[in-house]
Amino acid sequence: MKKVILTAILASTALPALAQEQDCPIKVGVLHSLSGTMAISETTLKDTMEMLVSQQNEAGGLLGCDLEAVVVDPASDWPLFAERARELLTVDEVDVIFGAWTSVSRKSVLPVLEELNGLMFYPVQYEGEESSKNVFYTGAAPNQQAIPAVDYFLEELGVERFALLGTDYVYPRTTNQILEAYLKDNGIADEDIFVNYTPFGHSDWATIVGDVVEMSEDGRQVGVISTINGDANIGFYKELAAADVSAADIPVVAFSVGEEELSGLDTSNLEGHLAAWNYFMSADTAENEEFIAGWHAFIGDESRVTNDPMEAHYIGFNMWVNAVEEAGTTDVDAVREAMWGQEFPNLTGGTAVMGTNHHLSKPVLIGEIRTDGQFDIVSETDPVPGDAWTDYLPDSAVLEADWQELECGMYNTETETCVQIESNY
Repeated sequence: MKKVILTAILASTALPALAQEQDCPIKVGVLHSLSGTMAISETTLKDTMEMLVSQQNEAGGLLGCDLEAVVVDPASDWPLFAERARELLTVDEVDVIFGAWTSVSRKSVLPVLEELNGLMFYPVQYEGEESSKNVFYTGAAPNQQAIPAVDYFLEELGVERFALLGTDYVYPRTTNQILEAYLKDNGIADEDIFVNYTPFGHSDWATIVGDVVEMSEDGRQVGVISTINGDANIGFYKELAAADVSAADIPVVAFSVGEEELSGLDTSNLEGHLAAWNYFMSADTAENEEFIAGWHAFIGDESRVTNDPMEAHYIGFNMWVNAVEEAGTTDVDAVREAMWGQEFPNLTGGTAVMGTNHHLSKPVLIGEIRTDGQFDIVSETDPVPGDAWTDYLPDSAVLEADWQELECGMYNTETETCVQIESNY
């Protein structure tokens, strides 16, 4: 294996220069499902990482080395995510991992990362309630997606009854637990909140859509908050169309449906339904135009869309590159410290900032689905710092994450101790 000697010159001293060996190539692990129910969403993220690695190599590499993308397929199998992560860290000896989509896959990987002191960038919206020293969360926390989406339903659309529909795993369950508490704080009664979970790959939506339609029979406005993931979305939206449910009748706001998922659907009957993300392909900025052009050039297909998790990988990867350059090494501990406070331009305008709680500051966007599968941006906020712990669950409201000053991801502000809390999932 080729090695490069990196020399740090000590200014104004007679001491010898410090030297550190850097193995080449620098290996970037890519941990995304290329088969199974989540391939509809994750395959594009694998392609995105290969593009970013290629672009970095064209720009001269990193620390005098080329980068190499090491791609594995955990196949939408949650325990297999842990096995593949262990292989990446111990067999392939990658310097960093970019990957996972579902929270159950991330939580499967987490013990491996912490045991082996690996570093992973997680690019998808999630339920919060976590801050690991070995993960940087570049997707949205609930206060950067779920809460603003509910506010939009309450304030702009006058929704009075809520159907919380999700896939049956940790992200929808925890997010909906937060949203139920938030809705009740805002005066929504228990009987006006319908919660339902379905398995991954669920396809028979007739009964559930019928239950949602029945909620609107008293004339009050019903809205659907969707945390449905993967290819189950195809059946859900088809059933909405079959039931002749329009966005004017019962609006749906989705947290896991973007341009990539819509590219496989007939969107003619979905016009006006919503999604909440931190990025849409339709954002009109020079940075986004350049990103899309680079994507189309790399993938060789101008019909391929971009989406929010792609932007999260774009921001996370470039922050990681800058942190490695600042640290002068790919060493995980050094890179982690260099990550705090990293800034990089969002593709929608403004600047993303990495907090010491390992979450990004990002704008919140709400978009309406167009018949061409793109989104009209109808609401956009200034950058919102991501919260690791929600204010709407009593056990979490007292927790704080700060890896720089407190050196803790779960600091109890009442007891002034760093604690571990057991997950319910």
